[in-house]
Amino acid sequence: MNQIRNSALYVGKVMHHRLRPKAHSLTYSIYSLLIDLDELDTLNTRLTLFSANRFNLFAVHEKDYGNGDGTSLKTYVTNTMETAGLAWSHGPIRLLTMPRILGYAFNPLSVFFIHNTNGSLAAILYEVNNTFGQRHSYLMGVENGATGRLIQNCDKCFYVSPFLDMALGYEFHIDAPQDSFALTIKVSDEQGLMLTAVQNETRVALTDKALLTTFITHPLLTLKVIGAIHWEALKIWVKGIKLVPRPNAPNHKVSVYNPLLKR
Repeated sequence: MNQIRNSALYVGKVMHHRLRPKAHSLTYSIYSLLIDLDELDTLNTRLTLFSANRFNLFAVHEKDYGNGDGTSLKTYVTNTMETAGLAWSHGPIRLLTMPRILGYAFNPLSVFFIHNTNGSLAAILYEVNNTFGQRHSYLMGVENGATGRLIQNCDKCFYVSPFLDMALGYEFHIDAPQDSFALTIKVSDEQGLMLTAVQNETRVALTDKALLTTFITHPLLTLKVIGAIHWEALKIWVKGIKLVPRPNAPNHKVSVYNPLLKR
């Protein structure tokens, strides 16, 4: 019988701290699922409270990611890597995301960890959704032999917060989830660091008992996330921080950063 070996539940907190032009901080509890795409069918049959591509207390629908057309996520990532020309020996693909809860999901950020067959990372795909129904991804290759905590950089090209300019840069500090997971995102402009976001979570075995416990301790998480985004936006606006007009989304769906090539 197939076992759940690589997929897991991660429980922890997210913290945002804005430095300029006025300080603003928030912290809230969160949980994520790490889904090994090769284990989707196993999760679907072994868990009562989780389903793939159909309604349940917890669910992951492939149409919520990638092209949004329901294409197999493994196919989507494979095609994206091939189009980008990034070297990859077709090892496991693991998605860290918040699941649908009672049919509803909103993920500000989901992360695909794209491994080689020897377990090393070939690339990381950061998929960003904004509250206007738009999506953009940043695909960042990993240099051969790189291990441990990675630092990856890219330019912002997708509108997310109405209180942050477009002329910004992202710096991701990240490694593949193991017993714990930590992600730090530093957002900077020409003057320096403007905002830091930190996500820290601890691994829990993915079982029906763990899912039920997490649902009770973090009820309707995805609704709370979208509510918190709008509540914090109101508080930022009250502090007098000006709104930034929303430009058109970029024509390309994925921005590619290959460390082996000059950009």
